[in-house]
Amino acid sequence: MHNNITRNAFFVLLIIVGFNILFGIGGFPLTDPDEPAYAETAREMLVFKDYLSPRIFNEFWYDKPPMYYWLVAAAFKIFGISEFAARLPAALMGIFTVLAVYFSTTKLFNERAGFWAGIVLGTCINLFYMGKASVTDTTLLFFMTSALLCFLHEQYWVMYICMGLATLTKGPIGIVFPGAIIFLYLVCRGEWRRLLKMHILPGIILCLLVTGPWYYFMYQIHGMDFINTFLGFHNLTRFTTPEHPTRVLWYYYLPVIVLGIFPWTGILLQSIKATVTDSRSSDLRYLVFMQVWWIFVLVFFTISKTKLISYILPLFPALAIMIGWNIDRMMRENGGRYLSWAVGSGLMFLVLGIGWMVGGRYVPELTFGGYILGGLTLLLGLAIVVALVVYRDASLGAWLHVATGVLTMFIALAFLFPNIQDDFSVRTIARAFVSQGLTGRTLYVDKFLRPGFMFYAHVPGIEVTTADDKTIAALRNDTGPKYAVMRRSLYNRAKEDMNAGDWQVLAETKEICIYGTK
Repeated sequence: MHNNITRNAFFVLLIIVGFNILFGIGGFPLTDPDEPAYAETAREMLVFKDYLSPRIFNEFWYDKPPMYYWLVAAAFKIFGISEFAARLPAALMGIFTVLAVYFSTTKLFNERAGFWAGIVLGTCINLFYMGKASVTDTTLLFFMTSALLCFLHEQYWVMYICMGLATLTKGPIGIVFPGAIIFLYLVCRGEWRRLLKMHILPGIILCLLVTGPWYYFMYQIHGMDFINTFLGFHNLTRFTTPEHPTRVLWYYYLPVIVLGIFPWTGILLQSIKATVTDSRSSDLRYLVFMQVWWIFVLVFFTISKTKLISYILPLFPALAIMIGWNIDRMMRENGGRYLSWAVGSGLMFLVLGIGWMVGGRYVPELTFGGYILGGLTLLLGLAIVVALVVYRDASLGAWLHVATGVLTMFIALAFLFPNIQDDFSVRTIARAFVSQGLTGRTLYVDKFLRPGFMFYAHVPGIEVTTADDKTIAALRNDTGPKYAVMRRSLYNRAKEDMNAGDWQVLAETKEICIYGTK
């Protein structure tokens, strides 16, 4: 196998992954609370013409550095303010990450390994989900993945630039993660002399030249308020104190990996094992790096008290590269014996197919679609087992995995999510608020819904949440006429505390309402 990029493989990969990530990104509302928070911050950059200090609700916000906000603001400037423009930068960064994995894996191993590594990453559930979300994670993923791959190719100057851009996307993690992974790899391999080739001191200076100006000017303008909020709360506190106490489980990320790498889960464990037991010495040096990469990310966020599904996205390129390498190895060496692959995938497809069917029964709007998706998953799982065991055709088996990934995305976006989108977005209620001309009263907005309401209605409202008794008390003590935009669950839970017994519903969806005093 050769180490050159071929036009046909490149365009096939680009078409499949481009469709899988770009399809439908403008067809459904921004989901609360994260997507509208990023989109609204970018919108307010344009409104205030201030591209240095991020704002939300017309107030300064020190949650993240500005890289992703800049990209979304640019998309808004070009395409107008819309869901499509809000999501386009994240989608493109997801595609660029896949291409980086393809190019790099091809050079490290061969093009077939590179092609399948790119396909695995580009068709797994986690990337198509995150690539369709207007959040920072795929931007961080691209810069961090590029930095780590540049290390393997000894492109150190580009590596430091990518680390700086990652730090300008999501803070110190952009330097800490690549630095820690590279250091641990050098420890494992005993390659201490390589440090002398890495231009560490000039590289750190270059990284600081990329990322330092924004941090410097923010400190000059906002002082310790910026330092305490950005570094103190949004980085250190989230690591040591759980933002979501119910998620503090040591195994939290294991099911995230199992579902997130689907439809390739059935070959994952075998691939991790094969990189150690069946790799050639020429491949092992790179595969050890992949093992250090994904294990470090998993351990770090397992220790972290705050847990979110998106946090472990950076480990998926390493898993994809190992799976792509293993698919190529089996096609070369296994001689038509793919039993472990067939068993692993068969079991995973069986479990998930039944899961789609059973899960859909608990949400009436998804029952029919759940049966369709579950049935297709079972049929494709059976087809994969037949392809691998009966026909002993690894290529056919792999392409059936691709078809599963694309079909899962298409059914979810085209048929399932539209039926429940109002459960996850305040857009319909925000538009009802504007169209009904509900002005002249004090407005209170559920904290969870507030970013989306601001994005769609351009009205910030006053935050109310059961997590802060003061906000409930403020609403209760306000005896004047008022409106409240809330989820039904919050309203029912805090109804007595808010003294809301005589409120009337002015507009509603299944989960979200506009309430008003008589």
